Amino acid sequence: MQNTTGMGRRIRALRQKHGLTQAALAQRLRISPSYLNLVEHDRRPLTAALLIHFARELDLDLRTFDQTQDAHLTAELVEAFGDPLFEGAGPPEDEIRGLATENPDLARAVLRLHHAYENMRTSAQTLAAQVLDREDLPGIERTVLWSEQVTDFLQRHTNHFPQLEAEAERVWRDGQLEGEDLAGALTSYLETRHKVAVVVAKVGAIGGAMRRYDPQSRTLYLSEVLRRGSRNFQIAYQIGRLECPEIMDELVRDSTLTSDDARVLGRVTLANYFAAAVLMPYTEFLSGARDVRYDLDLLQHRFRVNFEQVCHRLCTLQRPGAAGVPFYMVRVDLAGNISKKFSANSARFPRFGGLCPLRNVHAAFMQPNVLRVQLSRLPDGATFFSMARTIRRHRGGYHTPEILYAIELGCELEHARELVYSDGFDLEHPAGVIPAGVTCRVCERLDCRARAFPAAQIPLTVDENVRGASFYTPADS
Repeated sequence: MQNTTGMGRRIRALRQKHGLTQAALAQRLRISPSYLNLVEHDRRPLTAALLIHFARELDLDLRTFDQTQDAHLTAELVEAFGDPLFEGAGPPEDEIRGLATENPDLARAVLRLHHAYENMRTSAQTLAAQVLDREDLPGIERTVLWSEQVTDFLQRHTNHFPQLEAEAERVWRDGQLEGEDLAGALTSYLETRHKVAVVVAKVGAIGGAMRRYDPQSRTLYLSEVLRRGSRNFQIAYQIGRLECPEIMDELVRDSTLTSDDARVLGRVTLANYFAAAVLMPYTEFLSGARDVRYDLDLLQHRFRVNFEQVCHRLCTLQRPGAAGVPFYMVRVDLAGNISKKFSANSARFPRFGGLCPLRNVHAAFMQPNVLRVQLSRLPDGATFFSMARTIRRHRGGYHTPEILYAIELGCELEHARELVYSDGFDLEHPAGVIPAGVTCRVCERLDCRARAFPAAQIPLTVDENVRGASFYTPADS
């Protein structure tokens, strides 16, 4: 009886890490050493009861065995070894997968080394540019690394924080926020509970900031250019910072956040999470989402929030026993820069480099404000149903440039029937599926006409007499 999950290797690695023999661990699990040996070699299934018993005996968090995390870790390693630094000398994918499964701590250490290398390379390039262009050399920017650490932090917690959800639900009840005047109720709660006044200020009065809190005068200044929904969000954010500092401080002690700067950004992210949970309470929002079959426009109107806030909140509905559709979300700008990403399913995004140009999120820029749907399939066979739309950021006067982003929200095909956007699609025999990827450097589709870089795992051969579908595509592929 074959166990195809590969969990046996993880069990063996954890046993060895704790210095236990097979006989000693088998005795603690009340099973025979021979059966444990079969489990470790994936020849017998690892039952849920045995898994729970194993975690209890070794005092482990069950998230240690999350195979979705293994898949994301494997994907990041594949991307790291796809760096031109290795020139095709990286290990094969099955060995990378074994590293991620059997030695996740070592795998993350390898990633940290590669991230440090990337950061130093970026710093060197920035420094070179500064030396050429100017004499004074300000500090090298490292916020990209901090943001990646926060992304890892969210992914590790599946973007769901029960402590903050509970506090948000309490604020919703105590503040009686279910009425029509949400802004008034939030303002009243902040003033009554924390003696903080809310003032809508002119743009110049607060230095161009959207929100500025003065702890000395206990005043929260909000810019006049913020729309009503955004003002509500900023008030809820401030409530979270004042009501949940201990919870947030405890959460950001996570090992994925390795610097004070990363932890500060982590607290900001958690306060944003809290604000969304206040405006869209878990139970009511999940019920509403199911009621309208995840119609994004209707959810915006019902909870008085914007498109991005709805999409982001849908990605946090991972409460055990009451989970919503497991979505992924990615936000890019016109240049293709990824500024927000999270996946509650098997979807993966590049840490370095651009996202596959065939993805729905890029096509959204061709029809601004129009919601587009797409069926896409990755090289490993995973198929996704996605919705994408542009959003505009225009917070200022005539001379302030308008910024255009696109957001893609998607789920695996098996969940698509729960979405109103899948009406009219034959999900059993889907047609028009786009053969997409993650990023060119790790994509194995050599016949792709959109390829912008050669595949790292396949040597590039150039024939000056033959032109393929693209410069990096062999003619006989």
